Amino acid sequence: MRLLFVTGNKHKFMEAERILKEHGISIDQFDLPHNEIRAESCEEVARNSLHSLHRHIDVPFFVEDAGLFVKALNGFPGTFSAWVFKKIGNEGILKLMENKENRDAVFRSAIGVFYNDESKILSGEVKGKIAPKAKGSEGFGFDPIFIPEGYKKTFAEDRRLKFINSHRKNALDKMVHWLETR
Repeated sequence: MRLLFVTGNKHKFMEAERILKEHGISIDQFDLPHNEIRAESCEEVARNSLHSLHRHIDVPFFVEDAGLFVKALNGFPGTFSAWVFKKIGNEGILKLMENKENRDAVFRSAIGVFYNDESKILSGEVKGKIAPKAKGSEGFGFDPIFIPEGYKKTFAEDRRLKFINSHRKNALDKMVHWLETR
């Protein structure tokens, strides 16, 4: 099976490619600029992107929106994660977290997939905490400050953690299951 992954983010593409390859699914990156809405949930963003892109793409494809939702910051940066990362990065989030006792956070991913004239939104998440300081050089984005629940290292310190237990992997696994039932 072959799908297009509509994304301009090479890191997301490489992560998805690695995960889907294990399931016998090949993907091609397709960077088709489109207006992405801002919404409270990743699912809303993915749903809107899927429907607006469907008019321009006539082969099976998927989109993905992800965000880091920090409890002490009322869910910020959430669906604004990519923009916030470009503006203030990991150090900015750590600055906002100074003197915060509750460091709970969740990474969320929502995938919108179009296959055989059907569409579906599938979500995944991983709970964790914001680290006291950035650690590690693997991964991308907020990986150096996110420690998944049950672990002591950030995603950026141990790439294996993200490969086996990430929000994106959880959503992609659900997509694979959905595709297998078509």
